[in-house]
Amino acid sequence: MQFEISMELYNFDIFPKVFVTGKEAEIHIRPLGGREIFTPGKDYKLLICALEQGKPKDYPDTGDYHELTVKCADDGSFCFRHTFPSEQQYFLRFLDENDKRITQFSVYCVDEDLSGRYPLIGDLHMHTTGSDGGQDSPVVAANYRSHGYDFTVISDHEQYYPSLRAIDAFKDVPVGLCIVPGEEVHMPDTDGIIPDFHTVNFGGTYSINALTDGEAIEELGTDPKYRSLDGKCPDYMPLEQWRDMIRKMAAEMDTPEGVNPIHAATFKWIYDEIRKAGGLAIFPHPYWISDVLHVPEKFVEYVTANNMFDAFEVLGGENYFEQNGYQTVKYYEDRAKGYRYPIVGSTDSHNSYFHNRNAYICSTIVFSPENERTALIDSIKKFYSVAVDTISKEFRLVGENRFVRYGCFLLKNYFPLHDEVCFEEGRLMKQYAVGTPEEKAEAEKMLKLIGNRVQRHREKYFDF
Repeated sequence: MQFEISMELYNFDIFPKVFVTGKEAEIHIRPLGGREIFTPGKDYKLLICALEQGKPKDYPDTGDYHELTVKCADDGSFCFRHTFPSEQQYFLRFLDENDKRITQFSVYCVDEDLSGRYPLIGDLHMHTTGSDGGQDSPVVAANYRSHGYDFTVISDHEQYYPSLRAIDAFKDVPVGLCIVPGEEVHMPDTDGIIPDFHTVNFGGTYSINALTDGEAIEELGTDPKYRSLDGKCPDYMPLEQWRDMIRKMAAEMDTPEGVNPIHAATFKWIYDEIRKAGGLAIFPHPYWISDVLHVPEKFVEYVTANNMFDAFEVLGGENYFEQNGYQTVKYYEDRAKGYRYPIVGSTDSHNSYFHNRNAYICSTIVFSPENERTALIDSIKKFYSVAVDTISKEFRLVGENRFVRYGCFLLKNYFPLHDEVCFEEGRLMKQYAVGTPEEKAEAEKMLKLIGNRVQRHREKYFDF
């Protein structure tokens, strides 16, 4: 992530950074070779200040303000115990003998429901040379691991097998990146009515595109090894059989004026089928300007009011205001109307290198017990996600209030360190995928050596 953070994050190691309300935490602060600001053996006043409860001198009755005396150890470190009473950010503020601030560090306390849910950052919509992207799927996966992603999906237009290729490319080496199978779904017309809305199948165990005739079948046929994660998928339907099914569904749809029943039936069938496949059915970029807004407003309102999708791509792959701005306003207005649905942010990337302006502009933080397909999907469905906008260096977050605040802390105080650990693994993944035989062997050796390093790093900073 390219934004400004405090240098104290690099001059001192504070761990854990996150702990659970009402449980005593043991906090360590270690110097990392920066300018010495503490004297070994000296006592210091430490103020623990809750971020959300006002200045202590102005609001003394909030009760979430504590003063400790801590001694600097011979190696310049500190260790102390404290129980934090509520979910929010806290400042650990060190003062000198004249009560002048020396420095301060940030930590965070979460409620019990977040205990064991680690923040995992990733992307739920991107493309490779399997459709209209710029790099092969294993290289795309490696590049995003270098950037700091914990999970990603390969969601090529009308193609599922590129995601299988990416998974297969790294099956023999330990990597911390969870590569989720997927595709962007585009079904055929029925009676000349083209269902041009897009759909992301995130994590479904089989292809939706390949259930009937289309580009997926034309290129690789109906063999389940190209159409599914585990060799199991529904039988292929000839195109006319599929169209008959959509016609029958459309005849039973109760759609308002301005919403075509064929569109509604096709949308419902796609999203229901993704759920049958165990995937997350994502409604992406309705306010993408493709000549005009990609999807009619009445259709957007219809599918929203009828809970027809699992998650809404509130932030996507364009940097003009209309797309993400309109989608963000829609999300918050829908919340005010009483609609509640999970949200995600994705790049919709077609080129995974930094020189592409839109390669890293949006992402999703998922609070999940595991970095694994089903756990990620379950966590998003249970609303444990927040969307991240990094179009500019001043990042923005969209989502429920508590996760926006927690995500803000993480982006400043955890993910910059996490990204550094991920970088080398991603570089080695790319070397393993496309290097010479000698380079591939070297990368395999190093990947096995560093093993589960990112997970160990994660466990260090979260006191779960």
